[in-house]
Amino acid sequence: MKAMILAAGFGKRLLPITENIPKPLLKVGNFTLIQRNIQLLIENGFSEIIINVSYLGDQIKEHIDEIFPKENISFSFEKKPLGTGGGVLKALPLLGNKSFMLINADIFHKIDLNNLPQDVEAAHLVGVPNPEHNLDGDFNLVKDIIEINSDSNTLTWSGISVINPEIFIENSFKNDSFNIWNTVLPKYISRSVVTGQISSELWLDVGTPERLKLANTVYNDQD
Repeated sequence: MKAMILAAGFGKRLLPITENIPKPLLKVGNFTLIQRNIQLLIENGFSEIIINVSYLGDQIKEHIDEIFPKENISFSFEKKPLGTGGGVLKALPLLGNKSFMLINADIFHKIDLNNLPQDVEAAHLVGVPNPEHNLDGDFNLVKDIIEINSDSNTLTWSGISVINPEIFIENSFKNDSFNIWNTVLPKYISRSVVTGQISSELWLDVGTPERLKLANTVYNDQD
C-alpha cells in the first residue's frame, strides 16, 4: 500500500517561525515532524511514499534525501500550494489506482496505522476526540459511517485517512486548488460510503506556536 504525506502548505498560523523554514521541518524533540511521520509509515510496512511539496519544498526534499537515502520516496512539486485535494489530484500518476494512505505532515501522533483498512469504497477517516481548538468537531461516527451534524460533532479528523483514488478520477474540478473536506468528500458522505474509526492514541495537530510548544512538552513527558 502506498502512502502520501501532505507537506505543501504555507504554515501561516505558525508565522514568523515558518518564514524561513517549512512547517514539516519543525522539530518535536530531536526529530522533524515529517521525519517522524515517514518513520512511522516505514515501521508500519509502507514501502512507497509520495510527498507533495511547494513552499520551501527544496528544503523538505534535501532533508528527506539526507535522512532516508535508501527509501522509496517520490516528490510531487507544486508551483503554488494546491490544497489537500489539488495536491492529491496532481500526484495521482504517482499514487496509482489502488487505495492509499493519506496523512498530514504537521501532526504528532502514535496512531496505529496497521489498524486501518487496506481498501475502501470511497474513503476511511480516523477521528479523534475533539481537541480544545476544534470543540464543534468535524463529524460523528454512526455504525462506522461518517455523518455530519450541522450543529456540533463529537470527532475531529486526525489528518489520517485511506483514500480510493476513484473519488478524484470520477469527478471534474473547476480549480486546480481545492480542499478534500469541502470539495471531494461531501458527495460521498451524503451517500454513506465514507467510513471511519476512532483513535484514543496520542495525537496533536501542530498548527500553531502554542501547539508546537505543547507537542514538545508531551514528547518530553512521554519519551
